[in-house]
Parts: sequence; C-alpha cells; structure tokens
Amino acid sequence: MDEINNNLPIGNDSGASLKDIPPKPFWDGISPNTMIISGAIVIAGLLIGLAVIYSNGGFKGLLDDSGQAAELPSSASLIDDDTILGEKKAKLTIVEFSDFQCPYCRKFWQDTLPQIKKEYIDTGKVNFVYRDYPLSIHPMANPSAEATECADEQGKYWQMNDKIFAEQVKKGEGTVQYTLNEIKKWAGEIGLDTKTFNSCLDTRKFKNEIAKDLSDGTAQGVEGTPAFFIGSQVMSGAYPFAQFKMIIDEELAKVK
Repeated sequence: MDEINNNLPIGNDSGASLKDIPPKPFWDGISPNTMIISGAIVIAGLLIGLAVIYSNGGFKGLLDDSGQAAELPSSASLIDDDTILGEKKAKLTIVEFSDFQCPYCRKFWQDTLPQIKKEYIDTGKVNFVYRDYPLSIHPMANPSAEATECADEQGKYWQMNDKIFAEQVKKGEGTVQYTLNEIKKWAGEIGLDTKTFNSCLDTRKFKNEIAKDLSDGTAQGVEGTPAFFIGSQVMSGAYPFAQFKMIIDEELAKVK
C-alpha cells in the first residue's frame, strides 16, 4: 500500500523539454523475431483473459445479479460512526481514507480541503468524513488516528485532526517524524483534558476502531492514500481543487 500523488511537477535538471527530443519510432531497434514473440505473448494473454471471464459465467460475471453493470457503493454508505464535518443532511458525502503521516494527505488538507470547505461544506451542499487508513510505512499513523478518536470523546475531533497536520507543516516537507509525547503536548494546546486524553491514548482505547476503518477501506479497493469516495465516484491521489470541483458538481447534479 502506498501514498498516492497525482500533482507533482514533471521536469529535469537540464532544462530541456520533451519537445526538444526528436520522435523515434517505437519499433526502432526491435528485431522481427522479438516482435513476433511479443505478439504471441499478447495473443496468449487475451486467450487466458477470455478463459477467466467464461469460467466466471462469461461476460455476465462482470454484471451484478440483476444483469446490470455493477456500481460502486454510494459514499454515504461508507460512513461508520465517524464524526461528520458539515450538515448531516447534505446532499452529497465525501469520504476520505487517509493517513496522518502521508505527505500527500497533508497536501490535500493544506491546499484543497479549505477550498472544498468554503465552496461546498460551509454552504451545506456537501459533508465530509475522514476515515483512517494508516500505512505500515508510517509509525505514527496509528497513534495519530487513535489520538483523534480520543479527542472526539471531548468534542474536539476536527481540532485534533487539524492540529496533527498543522504541526507537521511547521516541521517541513515530506514524511515528518514526531512522537507520542508531542501528540500529548498538542492535545493540551487545543484545550483537551490531558489526563483523560493521555489515558485514552496510552491504553489504545480506539485501536479496534482504526483497524475497522482500515479493513473497510481495503474492502472497497483502497490501496494507498489519500483515497476519496465522492457519491458514486472514486479519486485516488493529491489532486488540485479544480478536479475535485468537477467531480463534486457532477455528483451534486445527480441528486438534485
């Protein structure tokens, strides 16, 4: 499972662009024998694929029981007992599966979420749910996720969510390292009862809740972070606001 970024600049150190390089036929340098063998491999792959399809009931295996094309579940159906940002009765729900230590998740929080909040959440059109998908490569992802649940007991889920991302922004770029003691310090800074919070965090009171989020995300095909379920559509990666806006508007149009 990986972090997913779809918003990185492409370039090189020399300053040369792709248009400076003359086009070269893709077959240049490939021997006729190699082309014949490659063609045979492609044909064999197609035959195997057809065999798999028919072994699962033919092309009907790609349809649901009613004979219709199978659809993704509505994002609203992916809400567990999660804290909702925005109006509970909003027409559209965005569910994010995220990792607190993932730099691309932090990028979405910093650059894109504020615009979504201003245009859609604050106006009552959309609500937003954050579900945890802690990657094994990030040692503080699980403790951070559990920390937000502990903060939620005191009515400050989103304050803790914001605090964890904001403190990482202060530290720098890329994957930022921090400690459990720092999380406890941040809890005090947002006004939590630290004795209650620390006990909750130290006993891992919400570890099963986080594990369920991870399991639910995996069951829906999530393989990396951030991943977004918007109505009936899925987006994976740190896309800019304009691309989110296009999908959100499409989904809102369906529920008018």
